[in-house]
Amino acid sequence: MRILIVMDPGILVPPKGYGGHERLVEMFAKEYARMGHEVHLLVTKGSEVSGCTVHGYGKEGFPPAKKDALKAIPTAWWFLWKNRHTFDVVHNFGRLFYLLPILNFPVKKIMTYGREISSRNIQWINKLPNKNLVFTGCSNNLISRCQTAGKWKTVYNAIDFSKYTLQTTVAQDAPLVFLGRIERVKGCHTAIAVAKATGNQLIIAGNVSPLADEQAYFNEHVAPHIDGKQIVHVGQVNDVQKNEYLGKAKALLFAIEWNEPFGMVMVEAMACGTPVIGFNKGSVSEVVTNGVTGFVVTTIDEMVEKVRLVAAIDRMECRKLAQLQFDVPVIANDYLSAIQ
Repeated sequence: MRILIVMDPGILVPPKGYGGHERLVEMFAKEYARMGHEVHLLVTKGSEVSGCTVHGYGKEGFPPAKKDALKAIPTAWWFLWKNRHTFDVVHNFGRLFYLLPILNFPVKKIMTYGREISSRNIQWINKLPNKNLVFTGCSNNLISRCQTAGKWKTVYNAIDFSKYTLQTTVAQDAPLVFLGRIERVKGCHTAIAVAKATGNQLIIAGNVSPLADEQAYFNEHVAPHIDGKQIVHVGQVNDVQKNEYLGKAKALLFAIEWNEPFGMVMVEAMACGTPVIGFNKGSVSEVVTNGVTGFVVTTIDEMVEKVRLVAAIDRMECRKLAQLQFDVPVIANDYLSAIQ
């Protein structure tokens, strides 16, 4: 098959730093190519993905200037219209409107969502003549919050498990870890409270949000507890450091206060054999298998209790199950099966 993957311009593929969806685009492009398909990408000019043909548009810069974002729409339309008979599958990670020129053509179309979904746009598209269009969301929870028609399938996010090192054992005094942007809804303050209640060290890995209210949150609820001993803030981490900090932890605390659509860090922890203790919000109950890859809890007291039980989790089994569920080949096959 000839497959075209589309992404909004602004961040290079692969990304130099931030760019969660661009990382997914690179992984799936390479996996589709490994499966024997001819893969093309319509992504930011300057991107390079081995084994694939890149059609660059737009320019690097995030967030993109408003005029550049607007220019991207007609550029994508023109490319898709010119190539309306070229591809067997168009897998769109960008704007839904990009698909307008080919909406009612036979080419199979996957519209993938990894963030909150606008029902209004989908309802509008569904009123237009269309064929061979399937919508995917990265969790059942995400899709359930979008009450609209159309063909839908849950396809989870993926990581490349080969980039994460399994740590089958950790020391009895191994730290807990919080990994993510430091914002109130991510629950860093709760992770601190749990670490103190259980007498564990907590490694906080993540950058402070630039938003004024989030900086105030950090200054008031996180910074006063950082002592460099029990509560340690190591700042933003790269992939190598992430693998190190997750691997040496006894558990990842995922104390979210919002309905996070997926939460990639949970799977990254599991890939290292590190169980996840997470609040039952968003996709947590879909990603975490109770007693095998971690624990799903509803209160701080439960989280404290499970920290004391987490040593019973078999770290090898934790990684094994997560790999069966969330490795790139598994999820790539799920995407292509959605259009069969």
